[in-house]
Amino acid sequence: MLKIKVFLALFFVFSSLFYFIENKLLGATTTPDNSISRVEIPLTGELNPIEESLRRTSSKFFEESLVRSRFNGAILVARNGKIVFEEYEGLKEVLKGEPIDSVTAFHLASVSKTFTAMAILKLWEDGKLKIDDKVDKYLKGFPFNQITIRNLLSHRSGLPNYVYFAEQVGWNTRNYLHNDDMLKLLVSNKSKLRIGRPNAYFDYCNTNYALLALIIENVTGKSYAAFMDQSFFTPIGMMNTYVFDINKTEKILPSFKYNNRKEPMMFLDAVYGDKNIYSTARDMLKWDIALNSGKLFKKETLDEAYRGYSYERKGVKNYGLGWRLYEMPSGKKIVYHNGWWHGNNTVFSKLIQDSTTIIVLGNKFNRNIYQAKKIAGIFPGYGIQIDDDE
Repeated sequence: MLKIKVFLALFFVFSSLFYFIENKLLGATTTPDNSISRVEIPLTGELNPIEESLRRTSSKFFEESLVRSRFNGAILVARNGKIVFEEYEGLKEVLKGEPIDSVTAFHLASVSKTFTAMAILKLWEDGKLKIDDKVDKYLKGFPFNQITIRNLLSHRSGLPNYVYFAEQVGWNTRNYLHNDDMLKLLVSNKSKLRIGRPNAYFDYCNTNYALLALIIENVTGKSYAAFMDQSFFTPIGMMNTYVFDINKTEKILPSFKYNNRKEPMMFLDAVYGDKNIYSTARDMLKWDIALNSGKLFKKETLDEAYRGYSYERKGVKNYGLGWRLYEMPSGKKIVYHNGWWHGNNTVFSKLIQDSTTIIVLGNKFNRNIYQAKKIAGIFPGYGIQIDDDE
């Protein structure tokens, strides 16, 4: 009996030692169930009747609305993560250069806000911040002490848009404006700027998301670009997605006006958080699949992001936390964001109840891109939606 007890004791000691060495010193080799894992896009294969209808509708929109308007970009439509329609049109420099293809990364413009918002919500979910905290808790010197992180996320802060006020308060437009510079302008011009009452009304404002990017950096101790890459892009497998670096302009896809004239860089191009993420149609599908997986975010977090916060005006349009919304009388909901910066304009739409994703990315200005929501009309309860909200 004594020998058995000694054996069991030794077995326990060595088992514990082995566990410690493997998991603490060498690093655990197993992946937690709730970890972010690399996303693989499902093979298309044969389409069922609903998918075939979606493919035909998407193809008609592509030919009649995009190709006829000299579209230059990418379109991808998927259902349950499965690609049912995908096309690439034009050349990288519109009139010359290589053809646009599945690894061509486009400036997402304000679709970048979906990443910034979800990064904040990831920090909230992980207990690193509270979204009802005041902004001045995280940004030293921020002069408006009633504005919360939730106000920034939902565009209910009352802050003015740096796109307009920076030059008005004397910023030298020969120099690039950075996020820290924008914060300093808010601080030094507090008395000159017209500030609305926090949470009183919805007012779409790029300043909100430039500040959120600074909060991400202050909470994590990492650059916005590094946090996005380490938290989302690399783990998900978005290998052609990155945050633009103003010092590496030669890497990016240029953008063009509707008349094929190239858009020049200007002083606002260095600000990030509200814009400046580049991605491909396929990488954006991976982002969508990851959001829907239940591994990247809890359902409660997504519910918080996808609900409306602004009901001062009647209608179906609303805004969540980083997402525009169509809340239809039928109960159907389109969760989406559009983008527009220089010649780049983009659409990323999620038909929640019908598991459908619509992605359109372009680098030559084309207003027809915003009509992509017409594709939702094949499903009951949406109608045909068209808008150009940036």
